[in-house]
Amino acid sequence: MEIPRPRDEDRALFAEVMPDSAEVLVKPMFGNLGAFVNGNMFAGLFGSTIGVRVLADATRAEFADTPGTRSFGPSERPMKDYVGLPADWDADRLRDAVETAFAEVRALPPKAPKAKKP
Repeated sequence: MEIPRPRDEDRALFAEVMPDSAEVLVKPMFGNLGAFVNGNMFAGLFGSTIGVRVLADATRAEFADTPGTRSFGPSERPMKDYVGLPADWDADRLRDAVETAFAEVRALPPKAPKAKKP
């Protein structure tokens, strides 16, 4: 399985569309980036594709009807509940989608940290 790497421009766009909140934690994941709130991932960067977690059925239906959306993650193992956003969307539209994902995932209970191995 080959994992694409983001370019500097991709990383800059990802940072630009993140919510302006101290609750957002962006960290590296397998050579790409993930954005978390309360320990739960709500958005990611996979190569040049920004993906968001979609929890609400209405949001999922809206994305299903949007041209250019696709599965997110490796083609062999796409991430469940995530959708890759269209490459032709501008920063404002991407930001709106990321903000929606942030709000939905923020409402989840905080994820418990994994126990450290002895």
